[in-house]
This record gives sequence, structure tokens and C-alpha cells, in this order.
Amino acid sequence: MRSARGLLRVCLTSDPDNFPKCVDDADAVTRSVPAGHRALDFAGLPHGDYAVAVIHDENGNAKLDTFAGVPKEGFGFSRNPRILFGPPRFTAARFTLGSDADVQQVKMRYLL
Repeated sequence: MRSARGLLRVCLTSDPDNFPKCVDDADAVTRSVPAGHRALDFAGLPHGDYAVAVIHDENGNAKLDTFAGVPKEGFGFSRNPRILFGPPRFTAARFTLGSDADVQQVKMRYLL
């Protein structure tokens, strides 16, 4: 994280059609936590395939700010896939939750 300002907005979903935004996914788990937070626990998830998207909403306006289509705020995804143009597909960020102790580390990226 480049700063502790704002919020981390986290989306965890098992629905490829609603990744990374989780807009129409009633089963998605979304959280907003202070940007100084370094870990989240998603207890009680059934085993299966999931993907996580994280936005560092530094100004707290509930969206990823961009300039000419390039994110001005930080972002990251489970499995830290390579980013070319736009967000990765669900399959690139997908991980299989097979036990209660599974951990995903998300590397935050800042382009501007």
C-alpha cells in the first residue's frame, strides 16, 4: 500500500460473470475496511473456486478512479495475474479453496 488513506474495497466471488465487480452476485462477499488493514478473514466459505479483487479507494468515493482509462488508485487480484489491458479474467485470478486455512496474498499495483 502506498498510503493508509481511504479504504480497501474487497470483492470475493465464485461467479466468473460477476468478476471483478461483484455487482449482480448475491453470493459475493464484499468488504470495505480502512486502508491500514493488512489482512481479512472470510470465515465459513464453502470449498470451491473463488477470485478476489481489491481496490485501494484512497479518496473514499466508492470507485476506482482513472485517468484516460488508466487506474489512478491501487488495485490487486488473487494469484497476482499479469495485467495487460483491463482487469484479468476470473480464470486468471481463480484459486480453489480446499481447506479452512487457505491464504491468498494480493499484491497491490499502482500505475499513476
